[in-house]
Amino acid sequence: MTTAPAVTTGTWTIDPTHAEIGFTVRHLMSKVRGKFETFESTLTTTDVLGASNVSVTVDLSSVNTGTADRDAHLKSADIFDADTHPSMTFTSTGIEVKDADTIVVTGDLTIRGVTKSVELAAELLGEGGDPWGGTRVGVEATGQISRKEFGIDFNVPMEGDKVMIGDKITLSITAEYVLQQA
Repeated sequence: MTTAPAVTTGTWTIDPTHAEIGFTVRHLMSKVRGKFETFESTLTTTDVLGASNVSVTVDLSSVNTGTADRDAHLKSADIFDADTHPSMTFTSTGIEVKDADTIVVTGDLTIRGVTKSVELAAELLGEGGDPWGGTRVGVEATGQISRKEFGIDFNVPMEGDKVMIGDKITLSITAEYVLQQA
Protein backbone atom coordinates (compact mmCIF):
# COMPACT_ATOMS: atom_id res chain seq x y z
CA MET A 1 0.00 0.00 0.00
CA THR A 2 1.31 3.45 -0.97
CA THR A 3 1.50 6.06 1.75
CA ALA A 4 0.15 9.40 0.62
CA PRO A 5 2.03 12.55 1.54
CA ALA A 6 0.41 14.32 4.49
CA VAL A 7 -1.39 17.58 3.71
CA THR A 8 -3.45 19.64 6.13
CA THR A 9 -7.13 19.19 5.40
CA GLY A 10 -9.02 22.28 4.32
CA THR A 11 -9.66 24.74 1.53
CA TRP A 12 -6.68 26.32 -0.22
CA THR A 13 -6.51 29.08 -2.84
CA ILE A 14 -3.73 29.60 -5.32
CA ASP A 15 -1.29 32.46 -4.79
CA PRO A 16 -1.03 33.83 -8.36
CA THR A 17 2.18 35.71 -7.52
CA HIS A 18 3.85 32.39 -6.73
CA ALA A 19 2.35 30.27 -9.49
CA GLU A 20 2.66 29.74 -13.22
CA ILE A 21 0.42 27.95 -15.70
CA GLY A 22 2.34 27.43 -18.89
CA PHE A 23 2.49 25.47 -22.13
CA THR A 24 4.89 24.35 -24.81
CA VAL A 25 4.06 23.60 -28.46
CA ARG A 26 6.14 22.59 -31.44
CA HIS A 27 6.59 25.37 -34.03
CA LEU A 28 8.48 24.45 -37.21
CA MET A 29 11.91 23.31 -35.97
CA SER A 30 11.67 24.59 -32.38
CA LYS A 31 9.26 24.92 -29.49
CA VAL A 32 7.31 27.97 -28.36
CA ARG A 33 6.58 28.49 -24.69
CA GLY A 34 3.89 30.61 -23.18
CA LYS A 35 1.99 31.19 -19.98
CA PHE A 36 -1.23 32.66 -18.71
CA GLU A 37 -1.09 35.75 -16.51
CA THR A 38 -4.58 35.54 -14.96
CA PHE A 39 -6.05 32.45 -13.29
CA GLU A 40 -7.65 31.23 -10.09
CA SER A 41 -7.73 27.86 -8.41
CA THR A 42 -9.10 26.17 -5.32
CA LEU A 43 -7.71 23.01 -3.77
CA THR A 44 -9.82 21.14 -1.21
CA THR A 45 -7.92 18.52 0.76
CA THR A 46 -9.37 15.77 2.91
CA ASP A 47 -7.95 13.21 5.33
CA VAL A 48 -7.57 10.90 2.33
CA LEU A 49 -5.54 12.71 -0.34
CA GLY A 50 -7.26 10.68 -3.07
CA ALA A 51 -10.63 12.15 -2.05
CA SER A 52 -9.35 15.72 -2.43
CA ASN A 53 -10.17 17.90 -5.44
CA VAL A 54 -8.89 20.87 -7.40
CA SER A 55 -10.49 23.33 -9.79
CA VAL A 56 -8.74 25.85 -12.03
CA THR A 57 -10.07 28.66 -14.24
CA VAL A 58 -7.72 30.38 -16.69
CA ASP A 59 -8.43 33.68 -18.47
CA LEU A 60 -7.44 32.85 -22.06
CA SER A 61 -7.07 36.53 -22.98
CA SER A 62 -4.14 36.65 -20.53
CA VAL A 63 -1.93 34.43 -22.73
CA ASN A 64 1.66 35.66 -22.93
CA THR A 65 4.30 34.19 -25.24
CA GLY A 66 6.45 37.30 -25.26
CA THR A 67 5.30 38.26 -28.76
CA ALA A 68 2.26 40.56 -29.05
CA ASP A 69 1.30 39.47 -32.58
CA ARG A 70 1.42 35.78 -31.64
CA ASP A 71 -0.59 36.44 -28.47
CA ALA A 72 -3.25 38.25 -30.53
CA HIS A 73 -3.43 35.28 -32.91
CA LEU A 74 -3.75 32.84 -30.00
CA LYS A 75 -6.71 34.85 -28.65
CA SER A 76 -8.38 34.91 -32.10
CA ALA A 77 -11.03 32.52 -33.44
CA ASP A 78 -8.23 30.49 -35.09
CA ILE A 79 -6.97 29.23 -31.73
CA PHE A 80 -8.67 30.02 -28.37
CA ASP A 81 -11.56 32.15 -29.66
CA ALA A 82 -11.26 34.07 -26.37
CA ASP A 83 -14.12 36.45 -27.24
CA THR A 84 -16.57 33.53 -27.37
CA HIS A 85 -14.82 31.19 -24.90
CA PRO A 86 -12.99 33.45 -22.43
CA SER A 87 -11.95 30.71 -19.99
CA MET A 88 -10.23 27.36 -19.90
CA THR A 89 -11.26 25.24 -16.91
CA PHE A 90 -10.03 22.10 -15.19
CA THR A 91 -12.00 20.20 -12.55
CA SER A 92 -10.49 17.10 -11.01
CA THR A 93 -12.49 13.87 -11.10
CA GLY A 94 -9.97 11.68 -9.31
CA ILE A 95 -6.62 11.72 -7.53
CA GLU A 96 -4.47 8.61 -7.32
CA VAL A 97 -1.33 8.42 -5.21
CA LYS A 98 1.19 6.26 -7.12
CA ASP A 99 4.06 6.69 -4.64
CA ALA A 100 5.41 9.31 -2.25
CA ASP A 101 6.60 11.45 -5.19
CA THR A 102 3.99 10.82 -7.89
CA ILE A 103 0.31 11.61 -7.88
CA VAL A 104 -1.97 11.34 -10.92
CA VAL A 105 -4.73 13.91 -11.06
CA THR A 106 -7.47 13.06 -13.55
CA GLY A 107 -9.93 15.74 -14.51
CA ASP A 108 -12.14 17.42 -17.06
CA LEU A 109 -10.37 20.08 -19.12
CA THR A 110 -12.61 22.44 -21.09
CA ILE A 111 -11.27 24.58 -23.93
CA ARG A 112 -13.50 26.28 -26.55
CA GLY A 113 -16.56 24.57 -25.08
CA VAL A 114 -15.06 21.08 -25.57
CA THR A 115 -14.47 18.96 -22.47
CA LYS A 116 -12.03 16.04 -22.41
CA SER A 117 -10.63 13.94 -19.60
CA VAL A 118 -6.90 14.50 -19.04
CA GLU A 119 -4.28 13.15 -16.67
CA LEU A 120 -1.69 15.30 -14.96
CA ALA A 121 1.37 13.89 -13.21
CA ALA A 122 1.60 15.87 -9.99
CA GLU A 123 4.05 16.20 -7.16
CA LEU A 124 3.55 17.77 -3.74
CA LEU A 125 6.60 19.91 -3.07
CA GLY A 126 5.94 20.37 0.63
CA GLU A 127 3.83 22.20 3.16
CA GLY A 128 4.83 24.78 5.72
CA GLY A 129 4.37 28.17 7.29
CA ASP A 130 5.02 31.44 5.50
CA PRO A 131 6.36 34.75 6.89
CA TRP A 132 2.82 36.18 7.14
CA GLY A 133 1.48 33.53 9.51
CA GLY A 134 -0.19 31.43 6.81
CA THR A 135 0.24 27.85 5.70
CA ARG A 136 1.26 27.00 2.13
CA VAL A 137 1.57 23.87 0.04
CA GLY A 138 3.59 23.64 -3.17
CA VAL A 139 2.44 21.62 -6.17
CA GLU A 140 3.82 20.91 -9.63
CA ALA A 141 1.91 19.15 -12.40
CA THR A 142 2.50 18.33 -16.05
CA GLY A 143 0.45 16.74 -18.78
CA GLN A 144 0.00 16.58 -22.52
CA ILE A 145 -3.07 17.19 -24.66
CA SER A 146 -3.97 17.14 -28.34
CA ARG A 147 -5.16 20.61 -29.36
CA LYS A 148 -7.16 19.07 -32.24
CA GLU A 149 -9.29 17.17 -29.69
CA PHE A 150 -10.44 20.58 -28.43
CA GLY A 151 -11.33 21.86 -31.90
CA ILE A 152 -8.12 23.85 -32.34
CA ASP A 153 -7.01 22.69 -35.75
CA PHE A 154 -5.63 25.89 -37.33
CA ASN A 155 -2.36 25.24 -39.13
CA VAL A 156 -0.24 26.28 -42.09
CA PRO A 157 0.88 23.50 -44.46
CA MET A 158 4.62 23.36 -45.08
CA GLU A 159 6.79 21.60 -47.62
CA GLY A 160 7.02 17.81 -47.35
CA ASP A 161 3.70 17.14 -45.59
CA LYS A 162 4.80 19.15 -42.55
CA VAL A 163 2.79 21.74 -40.69
CA MET A 164 3.79 24.90 -38.87
CA ILE A 165 2.22 24.07 -35.46
CA GLY A 166 2.36 20.73 -33.66
CA ASP A 167 -0.73 19.01 -32.29
CA LYS A 168 0.67 18.02 -28.88
CA ILE A 169 0.64 20.68 -26.17
CA THR A 170 2.59 20.14 -22.97
CA LEU A 171 0.97 21.79 -19.95
CA SER A 172 2.99 22.74 -16.87
CA ILE A 173 1.74 24.10 -13.58
CA THR A 174 3.80 25.24 -10.61
CA ALA A 175 1.80 26.65 -7.72
CA GLU A 176 1.72 27.63 -4.10
CA TYR A 177 -1.67 27.34 -2.42
CA VAL A 178 -2.52 29.20 0.77
CA LEU A 179 -4.72 27.56 3.41
CA GLN A 180 -7.95 29.55 3.81
CA GLN A 181 -9.96 27.33 6.08
CA ALA A 182 -8.92 24.20 7.95
